Amino acid sequence: KPDADYLGWEVKQYGVANFERYQPKSPITLFTPEPVYRLGSSTKFVREYGYPDKSGKPDRINFGGIYTLGKAQHADTGLRMVLDGFDRDSDKITNIDGGLALVDRRGESVAEWKFTALMEHWNRKHAQAVYIPSIFRTPPPEYAFGAQILLCEQTDFVLFLSAIANGIVYYDPALKLENASNSASSAKARSQFRIKHTMITKVYHRSEVVDLSLG
Repeated sequence: KPDADYLGWEVKQYGVANFERYQPKSPITLFTPEPVYRLGSSTKFVREYGYPDKSGKPDRINFGGIYTLGKAQHADTGLRMVLDGFDRDSDKITNIDGGLALVDRRGESVAEWKFTALMEHWNRKHAQAVYIPSIFRTPPPEYAFGAQILLCEQTDFVLFLSAIANGIVYYDPALKLENASNSASSAKARSQFRIKHTMITKVYHRSEVVDLSLG
């Protein structure tokens, strides 16, 4: 469900090496809204713009990479990200019908997120969010959670768009098509918008670090 996880709070865990420095091991995925594909489906999209799996997995096509506003076309896909209808200098939406899009070398949109859809998803998920450090080990798969957590509140959609415009939030998809030679195969899509942990507070008006071990 697109709603917050628990009692109105979106709960996000992030991996750390230890509970002393709390150094994040990877960026944080904020949310995963699917775009509207020009070709009609993620499967057709991956077939058109994806590339063979680089680790050598047979019969698999991937669509990945980092897409940051202002960067050139991705070398593997030929696509880049654009933002239409938002003024970076004034931090204002200038066209409510605008949105984010991936465009090809001719500048034509091939996947698009309209502001109206993104705004509803963002505000519903991130009105309140808690970021919890974790350590994972296996076997068997086990998690431990640290006591030093980050509480974030009072976001708004303009903060998110400003972070996109300034390259703080970026698109990091993980789409794959397995058994690609089978015409009936379907893509597994995960359209991730991500951010470095150190920049999380940029998309909220209020944040606080709380140490639960202090009672």
